[in-house]
Amino acid sequence: MEPVHDWAFERPAPPLLPFVAGYHGYRLAGLPPARHIGLPSPFLTLIFSLHEPLVVAAHPDPAQAGGSYATLVGGLHTRPALITHDGAQSGVQIYLDPLGARSLLGVRAGELAELDVDAGAVLGGLARRAREQMLAAPSWPARFAVLDRLLLARLRVTEAAPPPPEVIHAWQRLRTSGGAVRVDALVAETGWSARHLGAVMRREVGLAPKAAARVVRFDRARRLLTRAPGRVADVAAAAGYADQSHLDRDFRQFAGAPPSRWLAQEVRNVQVPPAAHVAASIA
Repeated sequence: MEPVHDWAFERPAPPLLPFVAGYHGYRLAGLPPARHIGLPSPFLTLIFSLHEPLVVAAHPDPAQAGGSYATLVGGLHTRPALITHDGAQSGVQIYLDPLGARSLLGVRAGELAELDVDAGAVLGGLARRAREQMLAAPSWPARFAVLDRLLLARLRVTEAAPPPPEVIHAWQRLRTSGGAVRVDALVAETGWSARHLGAVMRREVGLAPKAAARVVRFDRARRLLTRAPGRVADVAAAAGYADQSHLDRDFRQFAGAPPSRWLAQEVRNVQVPPAAHVAASIA
């Protein structure tokens, strides 16, 4: 059997853009068994497997036992997950803005922090319908259209107040600065105390400002590193690290390995697209 590598990326329908950063479809088959590191990122993860179940050998919370999932939603986290496969894997991963969790998932993002749960526990029957309808769809655009339709319908029936404007401001500043904005600047800009801002950010986003800044910066660094794998020191500087050793430190915590080893292991694995697709991934 010839190996299959099939990737697709798409932005959602415009009304969904405040809530969903993008869709990533993947289908791989005929490969050796392998593992994939699920990295911390600024997005909640919603995954619908298509044919093979998603096997999570280790969750970000080490107290959570591994499991097999047809659908999964995961909150923001600061430790890696470990996903395994026996040579084939297919599904759609959806990148959710944590500030949209109330509207799309019906829960605050903080309730999912460091956790992975069956998506049906959050989305109810929509999780099953989405998976069944995508399985019946003939192409990636058709599968993404299924998600647009179901998620737009979900928005219309979910009544959720937005997070406080101070949290929206703080999160947007963290994202647009690449994690470079200082916590004391966020405190001054929101008019809240550092303690109160941290507590509300953990509830609404899933991470306090300092941890969120580290995750945002790391996410930017690992995307840059995938584009320029031989230039670790340059990537560290471009992503706002003081030096390469600080980048190494974050990679060891967030990826479980230094940058060079992560690159060598991950570029061959499921859900890690080849370089030609990286530029189309979620920024």
